[in-house]
Amino acid sequence: MGGAAPAHDASRILEAIRSVVLGQEAATREVVVCLLARGHVLLEGVPGTAKTLLVRALALALDVRFQRIQFTPDLMPADITGVSLLTGTHEFTFRPGPIFADLVLADEINRAPAKTQAALLEAMQERTVTMDGTSHALSPVFTVFATQNPVEFEGTYPLPEAELDRFTAKVQFGYPPAPVEQGILTKYVQGFEADRPATYGVTAVTDAAGLERLRQGVEAVRVEPQVTAYITAIVRATRDAASLTLGASPRAGVSLLKAARAAALLDGREFVVPDDVKLLAPAVLRHRISVAPELELEGVTADVALKAILDRTEVPTA
Repeated sequence: MGGAAPAHDASRILEAIRSVVLGQEAATREVVVCLLARGHVLLEGVPGTAKTLLVRALALALDVRFQRIQFTPDLMPADITGVSLLTGTHEFTFRPGPIFADLVLADEINRAPAKTQAALLEAMQERTVTMDGTSHALSPVFTVFATQNPVEFEGTYPLPEAELDRFTAKVQFGYPPAPVEQGILTKYVQGFEADRPATYGVTAVTDAAGLERLRQGVEAVRVEPQVTAYITAIVRATRDAASLTLGASPRAGVSLLKAARAAALLDGREFVVPDDVKLLAPAVLRHRISVAPELELEGVTADVALKAILDRTEVPTA
């Protein structure tokens, strides 16, 4: 495969994002890993923690078509997918919606009702939109980045389990530490504006064809049987854990495998190591499991439950 060149391009994408999004080290890495793994990403954090900014910066670094869809309670499925219009010649023509782009930012996805979320879900799963019996293919590099506010916020509709399972990872954005927060203000003093991408200082690292080559490089990363056994053991342990009422699906294992391969490529390796799996397991699994209600009341989060599972799952040695 020749690990150096793809790893270099992947690292440059990550560096481009980090030059704009300060202090979210784990989140930016997880987003790039998911992108390389052909996965859709759910970004969760309180408003103002750079979720939208990250996706805008990523679109600039990739030189691809970017569309933002603001999800609202009155958003209809056709507002996303497009509509069939009757022309003057009495024929129907399809007018594509904003989902026909390379990177689609579904902003505040949990503010829209279930039927609108379902329209996005179908597109994410099938990578096509069906209108009046005709299928319209989406972009080959079509990737959804959905942001959501934590569920306790007012006016939100929780995403159903089936929809959550379509996201490769749920990436969490927290408040930055004090020095980083001051650094953000310094950037604004120097002329940066989040609503003016021209001020980001990001130049394109690659394009859609280059991203496709990177993704093919990910698929060439070696995975030994002891690593697939480790992934299987982690996923199956979530189903047996007394702390969880819902364990991870087989699709979760596939997502963890793909993400681990992408992480290896990002590090310039041609093979997956167990640490790739262990580091990504929380992001890939946290939205696919449910903590028992009585434990949730005691403050046990999905990440706490996963840490306990990871701690007691034997890590393979080389």
